[in-house]
Amino acid sequence: MHMETHIDFDAPATLLKWPSIKNERVSIVDGGRPYAIVGGTLDDCIRQFMSKPASQRHLYEIHTVPQGELVSAVLSAEQIVELARLRDFL
Repeated sequence: MHMETHIDFDAPATLLKWPSIKNERVSIVDGGRPYAIVGGTLDDCIRQFMSKPASQRHLYEIHTVPQGELVSAVLSAEQIVELARLRDFL
């Protein structure tokens, strides 16, 4: 069975960064809240994210409109890297 993979990379999205101490996220319990870095399309946010050093990517997430199984409302660093690969492939 062939699944049609369509991801709307023009969907509105925001790249957020968690505050960190020694390259570890400050948890919500400790008063950490992610803050917006870039607003725009999902594609814009993926590009900004991929330009960050790999060692810091775990501090970022993208908030966007959910799309099927591949795109959730909050995308983790691992999901964003996978979407970037898919985007380059499609």
